[in-house]
Amino acid sequence: MAGSESNIQPGPIYFPGGGPIQPIDPQRPTPVPIQPTVVPPAVPQPAANQPTGGGSGAGGHARSSINSAFLSSQPGARDVRVAPAAMPGAVSAQSQAVPVQPAVQPYAPGATSVQPGIAVAPVMGTTAGSQPAGAARLQGGRPAPVQPARPQPVAAGVAGQRPAMAGAQEDEEDEDIYEKAVRNTPPWLISTAVHMLLMIILGLIAAGAAAVVSSVELTAEAEDTIDEELIYAEQLGNQVEIDSPLAVEDDFTVQKPVLAEANLPPVENPFATPFSETEPSPDGTTAVSDIAANAIGLALDGRDAGVKRALLGRYGGNATTEEAVLRGLEWLARQQQRDGSWSLSGPYRDGVEKAFDNPQAATAMALLAFQGYGDTHLEGRFKANVSKGWQWLLKEQNADGCFFVEGPFNHRFYTQGQCTIAVCEILTMTKDQRFRDAAERAVQYCLKSQSSEGGWRYSPNADSDLSVTGWIVMALQSARMAGIDVPAENLHQVERFLDRIAQADGSRYPYQKGGEPRLAMTAEAMLCRQYLGWRRTDPRMVDAMDWITRDDNLISFTKNRDVYYWYYATQACHHMEGEWWKRWNTVMRQVMCEQQVKSGPESGSWDPYRPSEDAWARHGGRLYVTCLSIYMLEVYYRHLPIYTKVYTDLLKSGRTPGT
Repeated sequence: MAGSESNIQPGPIYFPGGGPIQPIDPQRPTPVPIQPTVVPPAVPQPAANQPTGGGSGAGGHARSSINSAFLSSQPGARDVRVAPAAMPGAVSAQSQAVPVQPAVQPYAPGATSVQPGIAVAPVMGTTAGSQPAGAARLQGGRPAPVQPARPQPVAAGVAGQRPAMAGAQEDEEDEDIYEKAVRNTPPWLISTAVHMLLMIILGLIAAGAAAVVSSVELTAEAEDTIDEELIYAEQLGNQVEIDSPLAVEDDFTVQKPVLAEANLPPVENPFATPFSETEPSPDGTTAVSDIAANAIGLALDGRDAGVKRALLGRYGGNATTEEAVLRGLEWLARQQQRDGSWSLSGPYRDGVEKAFDNPQAATAMALLAFQGYGDTHLEGRFKANVSKGWQWLLKEQNADGCFFVEGPFNHRFYTQGQCTIAVCEILTMTKDQRFRDAAERAVQYCLKSQSSEGGWRYSPNADSDLSVTGWIVMALQSARMAGIDVPAENLHQVERFLDRIAQADGSRYPYQKGGEPRLAMTAEAMLCRQYLGWRRTDPRMVDAMDWITRDDNLISFTKNRDVYYWYYATQACHHMEGEWWKRWNTVMRQVMCEQQVKSGPESGSWDPYRPSEDAWARHGGRLYVTCLSIYMLEVYYRHLPIYTKVYTDLLKSGRTPGT
């Protein structure tokens, strides 16, 4: 601005219709008068062109017309009359002089009049001691001198730069507009805006509530009160509905879990039935007890729709765990082959290699998941899947009762144990005698194959390991639930095998004799000991369960992930109840639900490789890991706890399996 631009040499100034004007000398500023020509609104009067010496009237008229057209085309210009520039020897053709109004504001580029109907003419350059070019007017037919208006200084500047005064005025105008807007805003509008903001904040707080807890108390007449606590704190994430690209053609629709059938009549005590003289074992039903086999079958009664809801509440299950179970079963249903079987290798992602596939074991594991939920080939949402699965699996059993057909050689008795458990369960749950022959032949094959060491391994009558033996012990226990005879001597042999491999006075167990104690093998051994008759208060049992439920041995998907260990530990802790079950279940029901796949084609399954690789990912793949995870979340009702008063109440009530 002024004072900072002394070195800037201004260029020539042009006026529309005229030639260049000599620039003002920066060292000797000359005041430039502003000559606005204002014409009141009126009908234009035609002017006759008078030829004069040395000039052309037509040329002067043309320049006047061009100037008028140029000015009238500028933004904000209104009804402007420009007097033609005085030519040498020219006289005016008009008899009336145009009145001149003094300037009303300093010049600013592009400025227009602030008064309607009045336009401000642009600055016209001058030469020293001369009239402004093109601004002369005529008086009495002769050029009359124009009295200069009050001089207005013009600061030289760079082309295109906005004067500081104009910017300041605009800022002041913006501030004035803001202040006026605030000052003129009605109070009711401000109040409305504030209340709307408060309502939005309160809505967000309400929507983000972390938990909704409801408590239902079921009072049992048999000396007990069952508290059911449904916890919805776990976050399930976004769920999606997808079309199955696999063998099952039915549309997949996600449904909310049904904790109990809606059409069942309400009962005050879910265990109340006519009393009989059956006496319970003081420490529960075990595999070597003298309780009749039909009473042992009560262990599966927790799957009945009328009992499941009560057991969920009593043992820490909730709507979140049930929804996870349901989604897992939906995933399994989508993986069923057209012939009714399942596979460890696909068609899902992260299956085992084809060389390690075992359709018989995969089908048995899937059926165990559906049956654990309470569904059979006769009833339940997944009865069609169960029916097709059994139609296929029963055809795979050979005359000796063996279900193993193909696969790695070390799969034989894993397969036999899982298939025997499944067929004995379906017989117990439905009393359908079409399964009895298959169940009895499967049990006999297990008994005849027991090794001299007392356990089972990969081949009949060979050596033993605790991993395979645990599956067979569960198969024999399931056989007793179905009313199939299991000689006590076979069970005592199992006890002797466990005694031989035990360490730390019976509270730690390895895979085989002389091996390193493992958490998974200890949990599996404790489950066997529970079914074989150890009391809940046995010091060896207590020590082992304390080790299993230490903080660093609880379920974690980020370190030492081992779903096989979790599966056996979940069952052993559930039978123990008390503080052991509380510590284990608090973590299990949260973490297992969180890690379930929530979207995409594998929604409902558990990824064997993410967030870390499971110890059995390469041996069993996604289906194996998912089935064991489902069993864990069904534990609340899958088997009744051995030592609990609930089991005693069922026995006192005289209930028999399936009633």
